[in-house]
Amino acid sequence: MSVVLIAGSPGTPSRTAALVAHIESTLQKQGIEAEVFNINDFDANELLFADITAPRVAHYRKAVAQAQAVVLATPVYQASFSGAIKLLLDLVPERGLKGKVVLPLANGGTDSHLLILDYALKPVISALGASNVLSSVYVNSRHVTLDAEKHYSISEEARGRIDRAVDELKELIDADRELASASAFSPGYPAFA
Repeated sequence: MSVVLIAGSPGTPSRTAALVAHIESTLQKQGIEAEVFNINDFDANELLFADITAPRVAHYRKAVAQAQAVVLATPVYQASFSGAIKLLLDLVPERGLKGKVVLPLANGGTDSHLLILDYALKPVISALGASNVLSSVYVNSRHVTLDAEKHYSISEEARGRIDRAVDELKELIDADRELASASAFSPGYPAFA
């Protein structure tokens, strides 16, 4: 089982990256292979011109294609998801999220931006073919605070909501795997002429 985590914040450090790191750690503790792609890992020209022949971009596209689940994490800018996450989603082929479990996550300065996940990001995810989109997780910035060492700390309340979403993600992946395994071993029905 593999999960791709896509972090769409160009900030360093960033709340979005802290949330993604928490999810990656949670998945790894459960024995789930996870790979993180952060916008800062890519060359800007390769992103802007969607250079699918660039090694990092090609690796990203392959990882998304092979993943059973994708976590999309974005900060909220100007009451919408980040342009950085859009650049990364533009590299995913048409229908590239088909058959994958998708968990959308956003963080922003006010709870007023909660609905950007449903009204802005989910239509893009659906356009990429995702039909199994989990309930979104929105984290207010007051739940992700910077300490004196410049590390973000996630509140217990926010961690609890994220962990519940990750548990749901794992359950769906496990159910899909069991279904695929069962159908691979079932004899099927005879064909009728």
